[in-house]
Amino acid sequence: MRLSRLNIKKINLKDIDNNYSGQDILMKLGELYQFESGIYGYGNLWTKLERTVENIIIDELDKAGCIQVEFPKLQPRKIWDQSNRWDTYTRDGDIMFTLDNNLGEYGLAPTAEECATIFGANRLSSYKNLPAIFYQIGEKFRKEIRTRGYLFRPRTFVMMDAYSFDKTEEDMKKTYEMMHQVYLNIFKRLGIKIIPTVSDSGVIGGKVAEEFQAITDLGEDKTLYDEKNNIGINKEVLEFDNRDEYLKQLGVDDINNLSEYSTVELGNNFQLGTKYSVSMNLYYMDENNEKKPYYMGCYGIGLGRIIACLIENNVIRDNDKVKGFALPYHMAPYKVQIIYNENNKEEGEKLYNYLMENNINAIIDDRENLNIGNRINDVYVLGTPKMIILGNKFDGVNYEIEDIKTNEKDVVNIDNILSVLKEN
Repeated sequence: MRLSRLNIKKINLKDIDNNYSGQDILMKLGELYQFESGIYGYGNLWTKLERTVENIIIDELDKAGCIQVEFPKLQPRKIWDQSNRWDTYTRDGDIMFTLDNNLGEYGLAPTAEECATIFGANRLSSYKNLPAIFYQIGEKFRKEIRTRGYLFRPRTFVMMDAYSFDKTEEDMKKTYEMMHQVYLNIFKRLGIKIIPTVSDSGVIGGKVAEEFQAITDLGEDKTLYDEKNNIGINKEVLEFDNRDEYLKQLGVDDINNLSEYSTVELGNNFQLGTKYSVSMNLYYMDENNEKKPYYMGCYGIGLGRIIACLIENNVIRDNDKVKGFALPYHMAPYKVQIIYNENNKEEGEKLYNYLMENNINAIIDDRENLNIGNRINDVYVLGTPKMIILGNKFDGVNYEIEDIKTNEKDVVNIDNILSVLKEN
């Protein structure tokens, strides 16, 4: 990418929000734009990072045999009345954005259990069609009264939501455990330390649910964690009347043995049972040609929160002053940023073209009338993990690759620069 085409704004790092520094940097650059509280537009850097996250999620779900689909974001009231959740989401919880006009009443999807159940029942009429898991990645809408932390709690956000269909409760539990492992694989590839925790099922329904909590100082949840046994529990569960039931699921005898962390929920899985198939009167035909309800599960991952977590957890500070952020190399949409002075402009262009031709995504700072110092500062606000400077000391042969986080430097020539950048 040519930096001249990104049209980023000049920013002063002294004015950056100290709590949500990474996202605030993108806001001030113009790479995030807030149309209203909790409603954002996304620039090139966020969008490219979202594709990277999305591709990892898709890859792991596809390997598990899940099928990618797409459900409507605009959903008619009648399907929510079938499940008896319209009032829950519009009146009791006041979660859903609604539209009422001469065509009827509609809701903007906060989730998609109703659509998924109808879609699945249309495709999965026989026991021979089961099991099946459908998933989609798209925008969701929720009437958050108190938005917070930019993309940690907005009103519109991108989510992966999946829905499983099984013949029996035992099969549903097996699918649920399989998806648990799929989630662990996803977060491992994302490079995010995750704590699976027992949680409440809330308005989604079902008897068993789990959250996938990421450790971050900016999280609004409090999670108790036994690292040795990889056991976690959302602290809010301790306030429930049936808290002992949750603790029993985890095998926790004494919560004093658990450490407390600030965390943010990045994913949530539910064993739905027959809640939706029975309430919506949707069944499959079993081996004896009898109608049976689907045993279902649903699974969600918030892409916006993942990206916010990746950015905020990789903010760089110098003596408590925000310097910028540097994304993990394997996640960064642009791996290296090339900076040159006017004497080395031609060499910078040659290097940029060489890297791009060999599938190393790079940024070249081709803006005019900027000194080397200003160009270096902007590497830190774009999250690029590596930097190459072609300055007065450049000898035309050896390239110095600097790691933005560690300041470690590798000196390489053109013959091995690709292997060095591909190894990271």
